[in-house]
Order: sequence, then structure tokens, then C-alpha cells
Amino acid sequence: MPSAEEISSVNVAAFIPLAGSVVNFLLAMFVFVQNPRASLNRVYCLLGLVIATWNFGSFSLFLAKTPESALVWARVIQFALVFGPPLLVHVSLLIADEPIRRWLWAFYGVEILLAATVFTPYFIADVRWLGPAGYYAVGGPIFPVFSAMFVGFFYAIYILLRKRRQLEAVRKTRLDGLIASLTLLVVLGTNDILPILGIDKYPFTDFHVYPFGTIAAVFYGIMVGYSVLQHQLLNIQISLSRIAAQLVRFTFLLFIGLVLLLVARILGPDQFTLFSFCASLIVLILSGAIASLLFPRMFGTGIDRIERRILGDRFEYQDRIRSFIDSLHYYSEIDPLLTDLGDLLTHTLKAESYNVILRDETNRSFSLVRSHPPRPPEEIMNLQNNSAVFRYFEENKVEFLLLHPGAVDTHQEPLSNRARADLAGLDAEFCFPFFFQEEPFGLLLLGPKQGEALYTANDMSLLTLLVQRLSLIINQLRLQAQVFHQQELELLGRMSRGMAHDLNNLLTPVSTFFQLSSEGVPAEILNEDLLPVATRNVATIRAYIREALFFSENLRPDFQLGRLDIVLSSAADLAQNSRANRQVAVTKETLGEALVEMDEVLIQRMLSNIIANAIDASEQGATVRAELRRLARSESARDWLRIRIIDTGQGIAKQDIERVFTPYYTTKNRGDESRGFGLGLAICRKIVHLHSGALNIASQPGHGTTVQIDLPSRQLPNPSPTVSQTK
Repeated sequence: MPSAEEISSVNVAAFIPLAGSVVNFLLAMFVFVQNPRASLNRVYCLLGLVIATWNFGSFSLFLAKTPESALVWARVIQFALVFGPPLLVHVSLLIADEPIRRWLWAFYGVEILLAATVFTPYFIADVRWLGPAGYYAVGGPIFPVFSAMFVGFFYAIYILLRKRRQLEAVRKTRLDGLIASLTLLVVLGTNDILPILGIDKYPFTDFHVYPFGTIAAVFYGIMVGYSVLQHQLLNIQISLSRIAAQLVRFTFLLFIGLVLLLVARILGPDQFTLFSFCASLIVLILSGAIASLLFPRMFGTGIDRIERRILGDRFEYQDRIRSFIDSLHYYSEIDPLLTDLGDLLTHTLKAESYNVILRDETNRSFSLVRSHPPRPPEEIMNLQNNSAVFRYFEENKVEFLLLHPGAVDTHQEPLSNRARADLAGLDAEFCFPFFFQEEPFGLLLLGPKQGEALYTANDMSLLTLLVQRLSLIINQLRLQAQVFHQQELELLGRMSRGMAHDLNNLLTPVSTFFQLSSEGVPAEILNEDLLPVATRNVATIRAYIREALFFSENLRPDFQLGRLDIVLSSAADLAQNSRANRQVAVTKETLGEALVEMDEVLIQRMLSNIIANAIDASEQGATVRAELRRLARSESARDWLRIRIIDTGQGIAKQDIERVFTPYYTTKNRGDESRGFGLGLAICRKIVHLHSGALNIASQPGHGTTVQIDLPSRQLPNPSPTVSQTK
């Protein structure tokens, strides 16, 4: 029987298999819930539960105080381990994409028969005390048959090694961690069988056999967890939030603390009790949690290569990709969108190269619109609407086409191989189609990742979602560009017709004057009748041309700090003097000194034009009000001011108020002298927009019109949108 000191020593060592049980159980559940329908997920879950049960049974066996309870847990351990060899072979076959043979089901059948004998003396006859190793099972006559089944473990390793040889160098790392941990698990697990078979010492030595298999099981769970997190080994689409990533960090903190305390327990066996061991571990975890919450920067930035190696930094770069996807609807032009997309692919996703190919809807040809590194557009000139790559996506309705030479399946249909031939020479691994109404109109080609990293299953999921959203946004922007182009052509036609009509009317008196002059009509008659009209029309033509040039120019305002109240007063006086014959009064209501960053010349021109329009719309003897008010503060960096020009004239009809800002549209049709050119309000709105303000008109026929201008007190920088980068 064991002594009290021996049991106390074993109790502390029991934390090793307990940690392994927790790690393997959580990992098995995590893999299963990601995709319960996948065969690999279900089989791996069963394997993880087998290993977790083995670990928990070992933990309970360490704590057993009587041979009777130890015998129960020894049989529980062997009952779980009976199913280990076929499950591990099954998982290896699924990972290696090899077909499941009938002999595997026969293997399962043999293990089920063995499992039926586990709780009989024929499989486990008894237990015995092995000192530091605790209680150990004593094998019955059937146990050597089960030991022979361990060849399945070695066959599983052989399957993975054979699969590894078929992969290119950069993809072999996906299996290295699993093969290493599986080899350790099999070797040390075989080591644990020796005492059950009656072998207490290692051959040719005096060293007693120690059950290292439980330690290997802990290591196996951690290595598989690493492979899932870093390499997406089991095709798990991991989307770690920051909270989940923090939980992973605390899991590693728990494991590291446990290992260090176990080392301290070995170095000072008389200084630790079970209570002090547990208390030390809890204090370590709580102090780490509290310190991270209260003092998140107390340790500085540090070197995070190990954390990035374990977590893959996915919870951060995936957030950046999702943020970009969510912000796509804010883009109004294709060029900035493609620029930010390129930054996302190269700086966030770390792609070595990419190419964006779009179809020109005018001539239905495909062209390279963006690439990294830059390449000549002629390299993809062979793409046509009936090219194999587009027919492949149209017929198969797939999300992407794999182009990497090492992953091409020689048994695939000829169309996919011709599709790859269309894109040969572009150094791409994946091809994603842009679709609109089930018709592709472009392609996104992605090259390999930087540093020989691999695209994970979650990368492909995010890229698929990104391309789907890009297809909608790019198609919308292309349609908007087409509509805008049509509107520009329509505007150009209206401008041409308006200018032709106006200039023809204005030039008619001038042409008549020169014609009559050439025919010998006396100068006295011409000077009395036609010369004033011709002179006035020439001045009008010059004003017309001046306004047309102003409207067409891309102006850069000269912003200076000035008093808006003085500019408004000057503009009102100027407009009233130019319309002195209208006999309309203009009242000014200002708030005193109002400092604004503005181009005073442009603002005065805009206000003079609007006040002059209000005077023209008013009856003789009426009054036009010009008001300046300061709005309630809504921004910390600047104030907003509002100008209102109010008249009581005939107003603007509803069908006209929606068109008053359209160039060359006017409601002044009372002759050449007072007729407008239809550019005044368009110019006014342009000036207000150049000052980052807003201009609105409210009017009711017969009740007057109110023009409202809102201007900021200062101009803010307007940087172009970019994707946040982490280098």
C-alpha cells in the first residue's frame, strides 16, 4: 500500500493529465461545433474525446486511494484507448484526402469486440502500485491482442508522411506539427503499455518505466490546437474575436503557470502541498487578469512574434477586412475603391501580387485596370467574352478557381484546365469572378502570400465575401458612371442649344448693324436705332462668356480670414445699386463681427447674384431681407453661420425649383435685357460647395422665396479615404 507522502506527491502530478483532459475536450468540442456535418470534424471530435477520457482517467487514477477505485479508472482508460487506433487512422485518411477502405470498418469492428471485454478480468485483471507512477493496470490474456492493434497508430503516421511528400515545400508545414505531436503521442503511449504487459524497467537499464503518455497527450492537444489556429489544418474557419483571443492568451498563461509550478514542485517536493499548489496557480491567473485590465501597457509592446505565430493575428486582420467590406457602400468612384482594395490585399492580406481585370461595356473587351506589381495591359489581351475562364464560372457557378500548379487535379474536366491556360503567366494562385446577374464581368487574380505563408480556409471565406460585395459595388459604380456620362452628354447638348440660341439672338442686332452699314445706310440712322442695341449685346456676350468660363473652371479658392458680415453688407449694396431702377429696398440684419475663412471675392459674387435675383423677383416698393445668424455649435473644431435671403416676390413653381441649379435653365424670359443665362445659381452653388457649405431654396408661388446658405467658420482638411494598414 502507498504511504501518505507518496499519495501527496502523486496528487500534485495529477494536474498534468487534468490539464490534458481539459485542453483536448475543449479542442474536440470547438472543432465539432464549427461544422457538425463534416466527417472530419465528427471523427476528430470522437478522437479528442477518447484522448480527453484517457487523460481524465489518468488524473482519477493518480488520486485513487484504494485498489478497487483504481481498478475502475484503469478500465475506463483502456475502454477509451481501445477506439484510439481506428479513429486516428480515420482522421489521417480524411486529412490526406484518401478514400475510406472497407478494412477500416473491420478495424472498428475488432476494437468494438475488444471494448466489450474491457470491464472483465480478461482484459484488465488487476492494478498494482508502482511508486511515483501511482497505480497501474495489470493486463489480462486479451490485452496483448489490443497491444497489437497499436500498429494502427504507426500506420496513421505513415499516411500523413506520405501525404506530406506529395505537397510542395511551402505547404508541408501544415502537417509538421501534427506529425510531430502524433509521433510523440504514439511513442510515449506505447511506453505506457509496458508496465501493463509486466515490463517495469526499460530494456537493458535499471530505470523504472514512467507513464509519459499523459504528458504526450497534453502536448498533442496543444500542437493540434496550434495547427488549427495557425494553419487551419482541419478546415476550421476560425474567426477569433478579441475576447476569444484573450481567452486563448489566458489558456496559455494557465498552462505555462502549471508547468512552472510542477517544475518548482519537483525541485522542492517538501515545500508544496496540494492547497499551496492550487493557490499559487489561482493567484498567478488572477494577478495576470487584473494587471491586463488595469495596466494594459505595463509590459510595453514587447516582442509578439510567438503570439502572432500561435494566433496568426487573425482576429485583427480579419477585422480590418470585414471593416473594409462594410465600408464599400461609401465609395462613389471606382479608382479610389481599387486603390484601397490594393492596399488591403498587399498590406493587410499580405498578397505578393494581384490583378484586377474588368470588362469595358462599350466594346465588350477585357482590360487590366489595376495590378501589383504593375504589368503591361497587353499580357491579358487574349481574354474574350467566350474565353474558357468565363465559361467555367458561368457553367459551374463556383466561387473561385484554384490556379496553383501544385494543387491542380489532373482528373478535372478539360474546361477548368483551359481556364487555367487562359490565365497562365500571371503568377496567380486563385481567380475570383465578378458577377452581375449570373454573368461575369471581371476577375480578381491573387498571387501567393508574402513569406511563403498559406491562404487559410477563413481567408478564402473572407475573400469570397469580399468579391461578392465588390461585384455589387463595382457594377453599381459602373452603371452610375454610364448614367453620369449620359447626363454629361445631355447637359452638353442643352448647353450647346442654350448657347446657340442666346448667342444667335444677341448677335442678330450686331450682324444687322454691319450688314446695313455695308449697304450704305447713313450712320445717323444706324447710330440712333441699332448701335446702342449692338453695343449692349456685345457687352452681354462678353458677360455670358465670362460666366461660362467661370462655371467650367476648376477653381481653387484663396481662403483668408475675413468678416462675413461686412461681405454680406457690401454684396447687398452692390446688388441694390445694380438694380436701382427696381426701387426695391434691401435690409441687412447681422450679428456683429463674424470671422470666416473664405474667398471674399467669390462669396461676394455669390451673395450679390442671389440678392439681385431676389430684387428681380420682387415688385416695386417691396423689401428684400438679408439675415446673418450663428447656428448652435455642433462641432468642436468650428462654428457654422447661416445667411438667409428672403423676398416676397412671385416665387418659383414646384416644377421649376427642382431645376433652378441646372446650367442654362432660367425662368427669366422677358427679353434680352433682363433674360438670364441659366448659370447664376449653378455658379452660386459651386462657390458654396468650394467653401464646404450648403445652399438650399424654399419657395411657394405667390409667397416669395427664401435662399439659405450655411457656411463653416473654418475649412478642415479633406484627406482621401484609405485602408488602415499595419506593417
